[in-house]
Amino acid sequence: MTHIAKTILSRSPGRINLIGEHTDYNNGFVLPAAIDKAAYIRFTTREDNKILLTSRDYQTTHETTLEAVAPSDKGWPNYLLGVVDQLLKKGIPLTGFEAEVWGDVPAGAGLSSSAAVECAMLIALDAAYGLGMTRMEMAQTAQAAEHAFAGVKVGIMDPFASLFGKEGHVIRLDCRSLEYEYVPFHAEGYRLVLCDSGVHHSLASSEYNVRRHQCETGVAAIQQIHPEVKSLRDVLPSMLKEIKDPIIYNRCKYVVEENLRLVAACEDLEKNDLVAFGQKLYKTHDGLSRLYEVSCPELDFLVEKAKPQEMVLGARMMGGGFGGCTLNLVKADGVDVFRERMTEAYQKELGKTLKVYVANIGNGGNVL
Repeated sequence: MTHIAKTILSRSPGRINLIGEHTDYNNGFVLPAAIDKAAYIRFTTREDNKILLTSRDYQTTHETTLEAVAPSDKGWPNYLLGVVDQLLKKGIPLTGFEAEVWGDVPAGAGLSSSAAVECAMLIALDAAYGLGMTRMEMAQTAQAAEHAFAGVKVGIMDPFASLFGKEGHVIRLDCRSLEYEYVPFHAEGYRLVLCDSGVHHSLASSEYNVRRHQCETGVAAIQQIHPEVKSLRDVLPSMLKEIKDPIIYNRCKYVVEENLRLVAACEDLEKNDLVAFGQKLYKTHDGLSRLYEVSCPELDFLVEKAKPQEMVLGARMMGGGFGGCTLNLVKADGVDVFRERMTEAYQKELGKTLKVYVANIGNGGNVL
């Protein structure tokens, strides 16, 4: 029987997270949305066992076989190979294939370009081989791939948002139960504007894993007195006094407060009180900078510059930290002035070029 090559074109978007940062791996709440920037994959099956990957953005290729799937020191192939590895470990029969990847999610900006690539790959594999995977299975597979091949112990939020996004809505996700609800984002007259610091610290991955460990250490200290506590999600502010180490205390205090802030922020959105919502963004940034210590001078500068501007309701750093973007809630008719002021100040005071994007909330990944 002759093999008929099957070609699939898939896309999956990057994401923003409005509030609830570093809460996902602590079994807390997050409030992400998919955006209108995505990763794309052109996927074609082969009849042999060869895997040929091409990156349009990096102008480079990577070749291997199904039997030899392993992490690559090139970096970018790992997001594709990691999900293949997960499927092979589950005993899912695959053939060789060719996959070309490209996209317009800025890498290193905290918009989760890695999850976008992993999810686009899973959507392509699922369609090409008729695997019948659910969206939740895809999200969990992408998360496991990032742990195993990229070495970053990410939570479920990034692949979840990339797969479950819905235009005009943010998703309130409970990272413990994986229950979720769509919350309408009625921000008529306002835009979500991203200021990309252009800083991509290599620290981010290693420090991310350090923070995760610090949170687990805090939970262990609290469990001595409150054995019913399973994660920081279960911790009441009054329990934090059991943590004697000041650094661990600060890390846990931030996460406990951020979970409470997110629940209140969802109430603000339901009441369409964007002013109150914006104030919570500033408080989140303050916590991330002072207590969780994952900000950097450039991100702090961008938030401080945004604060006094009349068209801005709120601003904070977004993502893993040590670089990437700030998220700003800006009056639509003030976006151009905001962009101009921010780029000018960044150039003048830090000598750096600032990229500014308007992020529109879009739908999750699909086959094109």
